Parts: sequence; C-alpha cells; structure tokens
Amino acid sequence: MASSSSAAWISLLLALALALSARAEEAAKAEGEAVLTLDVDTFDEAVAKHPFMVVEFYAPWCGHCKALAPEYEKAAQSLSKHDPPIVLAKVDANEDKNRPLATKYEVQGFPTLKIFRNQGKNIQEYKGPREAEGIVEYLKKQVGPASKEIKSPEDAASLIDDKKIYIVGVFTEFSGTEFTNFMEVAEKLRSDYDFGHTLHANHLPRGAAAVERPLVRLLKPFDELVVDSKDFDVTALEKFIDASSTPRVVTFDKNPDNHPYLLKFFQSSAPKAMLFLNFSTGPFDSFKSAYAAVAEEFKDKEIKFLIGDIEAAQGAFQYFGLKDEQAPLILIQDGESKKFLKDHIEADQIVSWLKEYFDGKLSPFKKSEPIPEVNNEPVKVVVADNLNDVVFKSGKNVLIEFYAPWCGHCKKLAPILEEAATTLQSDEEVVIAKMDATANDVPSEFDVQGYPTMYFVTPSGKVTSYDAGRTADEIIDFIKKNKETSGAAQATTTSEKAAEAAESVKDEL
Repeated sequence: MASSSSAAWISLLLALALALSARAEEAAKAEGEAVLTLDVDTFDEAVAKHPFMVVEFYAPWCGHCKALAPEYEKAAQSLSKHDPPIVLAKVDANEDKNRPLATKYEVQGFPTLKIFRNQGKNIQEYKGPREAEGIVEYLKKQVGPASKEIKSPEDAASLIDDKKIYIVGVFTEFSGTEFTNFMEVAEKLRSDYDFGHTLHANHLPRGAAAVERPLVRLLKPFDELVVDSKDFDVTALEKFIDASSTPRVVTFDKNPDNHPYLLKFFQSSAPKAMLFLNFSTGPFDSFKSAYAAVAEEFKDKEIKFLIGDIEAAQGAFQYFGLKDEQAPLILIQDGESKKFLKDHIEADQIVSWLKEYFDGKLSPFKKSEPIPEVNNEPVKVVVADNLNDVVFKSGKNVLIEFYAPWCGHCKKLAPILEEAATTLQSDEEVVIAKMDATANDVPSEFDVQGYPTMYFVTPSGKVTSYDAGRTADEIIDFIKKNKETSGAAQATTTSEKAAEAAESVKDEL
C-alpha cells in the first residue's frame, strides 16, 4: 500500500510539475512576444490603431533578420514600458500572401524597417542602430518633438554631438512662415538628422554669434564645419541640407562614423566617382590629396566622390564585378547606371580621365560573368555579354528569369522552370533562360527591383513583364499564348519597316 501510495504521489507531483512548467513556458513565451506579428489581413488595422509604429519586413531565411530578431525583441520589451508605449511589429514579407505589402512599401531587401507615423500618413525609413540599446534610444528621440529648443549654451552642449550633423534654426520668434517651414522640414527629415531651434546664435558652439535672423545653421564634423542658409522655402531647405550633409569626398572604410555618409552616397541618384585602393600599402596619401583636389576642381559638376579601401569595400567590388588586382582603380556610375572604369590608374591621371568622362569620350564598362562554354541544359544560362545575342537577336521567344543565388523564391522556382523548359524543348521557337542579376549588369530594357523577376521577349523585340502563375503548367500556358511564330515575327518586322518608310516619306513631303 505504501509503495502504491508513494507512486501515486510521485505521479501527481510529476503532473503538477509538468503543468507548472507548461504554464511557465507559456508565460515566458507571452512575455517574450512584445513584437507584434502582422500580416496582410491585420496590417492596416494595426497602422490605424497606433500613432507611431515601427515595422520590420523580414524573410525567415535571411541571416541579417535572424541576427536582428533578439535585439528587436529586447527593444520592443523595453519600449512597451515607455510613456506612451512605442510599438514594434514585424511582417514576413517572404510569405506569398504578404507580398503585396512588400510591394506597396517598396521593400527591396531584408530586413527593411519603416516608421509609420500619424496612422500611416507619414512613412519614413528607419535609419538607426540594429542593437537593442541603440534601437531604444533612437526611437525615444523619434517620438519626441522633431526640433528641440536651445535656451542656453548648456542646452546646446547637451544636444549637439561634435561627431554628427546638427541643424539649427535661429529665429527672432517661434512663429511665422520661416519657423513653420523649418518645423515641417524637421518633421520630414527627423529620421535622418537632429534638429534644434533657438532665438540666440551665441548659444551655439560654432559659427558667427552676430547674425541676421532668421537663418538655418548646419553644423558638421567635416569640410567646412559650419554652413548657413537664409532660404526657408521648403524645397530649397531640403536641398541645402542634402548638399551640405555629405563630405565632399566620402570615405569607404571600416570606421562606423562614416557609414551614414556611405548610405547616403549610394542612395543618391547623382553620378558617382569611386576611387578604390589599398589604404595600408602604396601611395595612399598622394592619392588622397590628389583626389581631394579633384573633388574641389569639379565641385560645380553634378557628381559625388568616394575614396574606398579595397579591404573594406569587398561587397562593392563584388557588386560592380571588380577585382583586387585592378586597384588602384576609379569607377564612375552615371545617373542611368552606366559604368566607366579605369584600372591601374595613377594619381596624376584622375583629372584628365574625369575630363574625358564629362566630354563623353569614354566607353561604358559592363559587369558580366564569362560566357558559358557549354550551355546545353534545358534552362539556358545568360550573362551580360551574351544577353543581346540570346534574348534579342536569337529570333526566338525567350522567357528570362533574373535571380539572386541567395533568394528563397528563386530556389523554389528553379525546378519549376526546369520542368517547363524540358517540356518545351522540342519547340525550337522558345527558349527559357536565367541570369544571375547580382553578377551581371541588367540592361535598361528590364526593370528588376526584386527576385525573381521574369520577362518575356518575342522575336520582334516586344518585352513583356511576366505576371502569371509560378507553376510549370502556368508558365507553359503563358508562353504558348504570348509567343510569336516565325511568320508573325516576320510580318511584324515588315509592317514596322513599312510604317517607318511611310513616316519617312511623310516627313519629306
């Protein structure tokens, strides 16, 4: 009996222990879920409910997303206690049903974080740190006033960091058109810069104390340390801040203080001149001084300058298709993404080479993988150097996929394309092809904003974005419905030539 009773107690205690453990696990799980999980069905309601919310668009397979997850959760737990609470949320943008959200909010990579203010009326990129403490401090500043009043030199000392850009409006009073426009710009750009306003320029650590108000003073840790402007037009003020807040020559190295300027440099649509060399060996100093003089000489041209260490810039080298042994090299990417390259350049050759660029005397450089020697698989491999021949000059109907090797959707699509290509192998008028868009330049005929992106090109040169389903049968059906036969292509070409001839005669008459 005693033995049976002991066994019963042990069983009961074990059951209680398991129940308590399960409850503790559930409580811990509940406590750990400070980040809201949203999808396409709950997203709009959450945005409407919260006046300020940060949303992370992520993919489960993304390494950077996995690294961010615990930091994001810690920050969410801390910010949930803030008054008012600051809400952090996440959306699996890799899930098919959530892809419309990723498209709507222009998610180009993972993770992408965006700040939704005023029930989504104002949406900004999150440009703060990626570790918990930094996220918390950054977002606390984002929910306060866009610009802080500076009432004394002590206020200025506590707000202005000598290593960062700080923008101050100096006014006779905190009202009127100039002040209203300044606050509008501060609200719009607050995720990029810190703003302040004051009645007294002598409170500020740099710049003339006796000024004619109102004016905007931009303090920065590079080039000229103080720049003033008296133009309070909103557009002009934004342009002034944009032009003044990037070093004349941006440095690409491992110093984190330079990273904000790098992001701004690469996000700009202006032409970019990039000089890459080894910072630790060779004549770095002579190149640096010569390049600074070049930037000064061409400062009135619409072009931005960067000097980069090849050790720190390996990602850029891979993106542009460059090799270490080509350095020192200079590369220009213009506003249309055409690239111009001069490798093994000397410091005293930079000015003359840039003049050739501005005079239109340089030929573009194209990033391309080698043309494959054997290309007999059902899905043909296309590279930048043979795309024109395979896609536009082959006289065939070509479905081409632009993919990235790391892309989960691309990996899922690969065997489906293989199946469709195998099925259509007997049709000599059809080609299914693929191109690694991370290793080859994509021609301007194709707008590739994400992966995979597919286009259909007919023998007559008609380019159509593929927007049908992702099964082999749907791909085959799309090709059959949209393909041109040799006769149709010939007829199209003939009719086009006839139309051109008629137009020519009309012009002559």
